[in-house]
Amino acid sequence: MVVEIIEVLVLILAIVVAFVLYKVLKTATSLAINAVLGVLVLTAAKLLFGLEIAITWVAVLICAIGGVIGALVIIVLNYLKIAFV
Repeated sequence: MVVEIIEVLVLILAIVVAFVLYKVLKTATSLAINAVLGVLVLTAAKLLFGLEIAITWVAVLICAIGGVIGALVIIVLNYLKIAFV
């Protein structure tokens, strides 16, 4: 009977670990996609509109969290000469 309880506990632990890994990897993938799209928008703004946006780790972090909307915020702040100059 002790072996059966341990087996059930290990099975429950494996399910919890699999669920947590799924959530972490799903979040990491979406974060990476947001960062890439945001940096692409910033690069397009530099090339198409001639903006002098400084692409730093802070800008990439904003793009990773905010995605395209974060990139648009950076573009507006740069255009107004408030930040990322």
